[in-house]
Amino acid sequence: MSSVDSFLRGVTDIMIPLLLAASGGLFTELAGMLNIALEGLLLTGAFFAVVLVHYTGNLALGIAGAVLGAMLLSAVLGVTTLRLRSNVFITGLAANLFASGLTVVLSRKLFGTGGVVVLGRTPDLGGLNVPLLKDLPVIGGVLFGHSFYVYVCAVILFVSWLVIYKTPFGFRLRACDRHARALVSLGLRPGTYRFTAFLASGVACGLGGSFLSLNLGAFVPNISAGKGWIALVVIFLGGRRPLGILLAALVFGLTDAFSNYAQELFNGPADFILALPYLLILLVMVGVSAAAKRKARVS
Repeated sequence: MSSVDSFLRGVTDIMIPLLLAASGGLFTELAGMLNIALEGLLLTGAFFAVVLVHYTGNLALGIAGAVLGAMLLSAVLGVTTLRLRSNVFITGLAANLFASGLTVVLSRKLFGTGGVVVLGRTPDLGGLNVPLLKDLPVIGGVLFGHSFYVYVCAVILFVSWLVIYKTPFGFRLRACDRHARALVSLGLRPGTYRFTAFLASGVACGLGGSFLSLNLGAFVPNISAGKGWIALVVIFLGGRRPLGILLAALVFGLTDAFSNYAQELFNGPADFILALPYLLILLVMVGVSAAAKRKARVS
């Protein structure tokens, strides 16, 4: 594998959990619910993926377990927020803390470890290889040879765009944000669409979490490492649109992958180099906020 292909592979590995978590969070965001529990949903998916693969040896069951585990947590989040009227921010924060503690407790009960669960071997996540096309310079490395998660991301982004902008459900979902009363006047329940959005975030984050642990071949505490929070930033930097999310995740993925290579190229402090992606995100957020305020003044 060439250095370019290796770099691109690193970019996609960084982007996959961000894209999946952001795609799920997009549904709740458009429904008017700030879902800060993406971090906990990723962590839950990562843990249950390893548990199911460990006990069954089946990759598909592991992914299914990750999705179901994250969906269950997102369902609890939806019920407590929508039915019990709890604050969505506080509930999301509680879900993150709950997921962090639950995975450690279950790991001790099931495996007798302090949170680290290592699979016997790293699962083969497969790869799409087309003869001749896969050997094309640059393009071959971009389009082929990736794990099936890459193509799942592409499908989910396309389906998200289709559902959000081309279906009555998507129109009503977006109306939940600022025009919930209009839905009520039509005899529709905004809570139903918001709860569905929470479940969608659970599905997407479960897939993202399963990639984190199965790609590594192990679960370690805090394996999500803030990716759920970065996914929230990606949603807003992407203008709350699927294509924008893709571009924002790509920028972060390129910068993060470059920071890993930069440690070998430069003699600067390692901590500063690793912080470059987050510094870039901060600068972009400031720029976007300033541009939005300037636009509001003009209008």
